[in-house]
Amino acid sequence: MKMADLMTTRLVTVGFDDTLETVKEIFEQTGFHHLLVVEDRKLQGVVSDRDLLRALSPFIDSVVETKRDLGTLARRVHQIMSRKPLTLGADAGVEEAIELFLENSISCIPIVNAEFVPIGIVSWRDILRSYPRQ
Repeated sequence: MKMADLMTTRLVTVGFDDTLETVKEIFEQTGFHHLLVVEDRKLQGVVSDRDLLRALSPFIDSVVETKRDLGTLARRVHQIMSRKPLTLGADAGVEEAIELFLENSISCIPIVNAEFVPIGIVSWRDILRSYPRQ
């Protein structure tokens, strides 16, 4: 099975200078766990919901929230994103994806074309769903 068969093609992207408030809103509205960071249509990095959780104050949206807590929402994507993400092409096999997941501490693999433009994304959950249940 190829990545083209497994990948999610509905991509949501952000730019380097988007705020973490924007990222938070996107995650809440879409239910996605990863956003691709692009500049000039080319993939530059990935922001995960875990990256966002680590970067934001735990007191946001609580009764003890302060201006300093809210200030963490003004941080920019480039400050928390993972740079130089590991990628695969659409014709890569499941075995290649599994190797990347096992050998690296990643939870998604952006799928890119020859110009490094993202065309999809595959998570470890997508890989697990591809295997038949017995």
